Amino acid sequence: MPTLLEPTLKQYFGYDTLRPGQREIVESALAQQDILVIMPTGGGKSLCFQLPALLQSGLTLVISPLISLMQDQVEALKNNGVGATFLNSSLAFGEVQQREKEVLQGKIKLLYIAPERFANAQFLALLDRVKISMLIIDEAHCVSEWGHDFRPEYRQLHTLRERFPQVPVMALTATATERVRQDIIQQLNLKDPFIHIASFNRQNLYYAVRPKDKRTYTEILRQLKSTDGAAIIYCLSRRHVDELTLKLQNDGIAALPYHAGLSDKDRTNNQTKFIRDDVRVMIATVAFGMGINKPDVRLVIHYDLPKNLEGYYQESGRAGRDGEPSECIFYLSYGDIAQVKYIIAQKTDAGSQKVAEQQLRQVIDYAESPDCRRRIQLAYFGEAFFGNCGNCDNCLNPQSLENWTIEAQKFLSCVARVNQKFGMNHIIDILRGSKQAKIEQYQHHKLTTYGIGQAHSTESWRKLGRSLLHRGLVDETTDGYPILKLNELSWEVLRREREVWLPLTLQIVKQELPVNRTNSKEVPLSDLEEGLFQRLRSLRKTLADEQNVPPYVIFGDSSLRDMARLQPQTAQAFSNVFGVGSRKLARYGIQFLSLIHTFRTEQGLPNAELASSMPMLPEAPIQLTATHWVTLELYQKGLSPEAIAKERNLRPTRIINHLADLIEANQPVELERLLALQSQNDILHAIEEVGHDRLKPIHEYLGEKYSYEEIRLARGLWKQRQVT
Repeated sequence: MPTLLEPTLKQYFGYDTLRPGQREIVESALAQQDILVIMPTGGGKSLCFQLPALLQSGLTLVISPLISLMQDQVEALKNNGVGATFLNSSLAFGEVQQREKEVLQGKIKLLYIAPERFANAQFLALLDRVKISMLIIDEAHCVSEWGHDFRPEYRQLHTLRERFPQVPVMALTATATERVRQDIIQQLNLKDPFIHIASFNRQNLYYAVRPKDKRTYTEILRQLKSTDGAAIIYCLSRRHVDELTLKLQNDGIAALPYHAGLSDKDRTNNQTKFIRDDVRVMIATVAFGMGINKPDVRLVIHYDLPKNLEGYYQESGRAGRDGEPSECIFYLSYGDIAQVKYIIAQKTDAGSQKVAEQQLRQVIDYAESPDCRRRIQLAYFGEAFFGNCGNCDNCLNPQSLENWTIEAQKFLSCVARVNQKFGMNHIIDILRGSKQAKIEQYQHHKLTTYGIGQAHSTESWRKLGRSLLHRGLVDETTDGYPILKLNELSWEVLRREREVWLPLTLQIVKQELPVNRTNSKEVPLSDLEEGLFQRLRSLRKTLADEQNVPPYVIFGDSSLRDMARLQPQTAQAFSNVFGVGSRKLARYGIQFLSLIHTFRTEQGLPNAELASSMPMLPEAPIQLTATHWVTLELYQKGLSPEAIAKERNLRPTRIINHLADLIEANQPVELERLLALQSQNDILHAIEEVGHDRLKPIHEYLGEKYSYEEIRLARGLWKQRQVT
């Protein structure tokens, strides 16, 4: 069976070879082993179970916590010719029945479900009637209380093992510390699992930390205008999301908000517009993004402080999932730190408060450190990284360091001399020789440390004090009275057993952000190739809109760049493009080859004769499901498509698609209610002239007189007549 890996990979996914580590995982799956896969976002986790699913008999069951992730992956699989579907709470009862029927008929290879569905007795009865080849637990960190996104319903998945003891289990996650990994193995009862831990190093991502000040908004605006691709901006509060969204919209940026204060419908609509490239920028709280399979996010900005390093790695990792160069910018202000500290101080549980404080300190250490950003992130996950990464602000612009050990000793010595009973501001007043009454009240003007720090400004001492706190070299009480306390590391500094080196400026250096950075190993596109690439993107968007799917389901940016670079002129050459399998060759070859042929002609470049025939797949007869029948029933009751959409909480375009399918299937839809007879004839004539494959040429032929919805309906009638 391993000999079928590459042919199957090329046929369904369009790739010639597997990435490092994927082959071992796939072969272990085919050998019926339990598996734990730790692989960062964009590393190709999904392929690790989708490929063996195609090579085995039976059904592969994929448990995922997110509806959006299910829908994205199923759409992409179906576009590649793979039998896949999902069952979740978004479906009507009739749709669930239809999909379960397809499972029983053996038409489905991969079934995506939410963990809650295992509480459904009817669903469990369905599973007892089919052969299950693999159980896939996606986002497996959700099973662990130590993970960054624990979900109680995931704890119940151990019952799967008890119900299907002979079925191998594959657990996958993008982030997991050693503690979380062991918890996953224990909770899911994985038996002697094959464990694959890929490097957490996302080489294509550029990391930078910036000070947040009055110039930050202008900087963000410039970044967005110079970034070619999608962007996500994360904020901690709904207020910041709404304020930033409004400002960007007023400055001409196509941006939308996403937070818990919006209705479910608005959140879903905004997310869909972002995924489908109708808007470029999403301003969101951290609730947005998990499971969003959008590969072309080129910029992720944290406008507010991330909650912890693991969350920051996960959220920033939504950039550049396709391996293309992308940027991750984190803005730090000490006002944000004070706000988060106040929130932590309100926690009633001492244990969780201590954890939150530690996580905050790790984030601030990351932000203030002059060390390689990658080294800090990877060390958090137990992975060593040496040398200069060449793709973060600190490695590209090393900060000059200065030895502040003597100043640190003065500071800590002063803390000791006031018997660890005062806060930072009072310590600085003593060091600076302040004449405040409070100093004399406690006789602190008589201390040996009084006035020994006048060579440095109050702000410099404050920044040193913060740095000592963030590095754990001194402690601070959190009971509402921030008192400085010495710890073991403090005494190491005082005994000169530990040095304190800080950036010369004692602040995040204000460096100019690069514009249109490139860190790709590939040669950049020439101006001519870039022009073709943009036209290919436009064609992809048109096809995606016609099919009601995200553009990346058609082709990823990497595939389009390969087309622009190679400029294939035959079906054989087109099949060699990255990401082009037999299904996509048959489905999209003519359109993309035609565009390339036209482009080369316009540029005066030699062209091979465009073949009139392509290995096109025959169109499958339309399959009506329960959702079609519901729409038909409401339409026959006299409801308009808009009223049906409102009644069913669906988009009007989806209802139009239902009606077009019903017309094609020769069902009793009174088309004249929506489209006059003369209009039908106009559109049918246009279809005869320019073909029915794409809506845009029909739309243009008719002088844009008719909407795409009207053309869809008439095309349904045209297809019906071809059969009858």
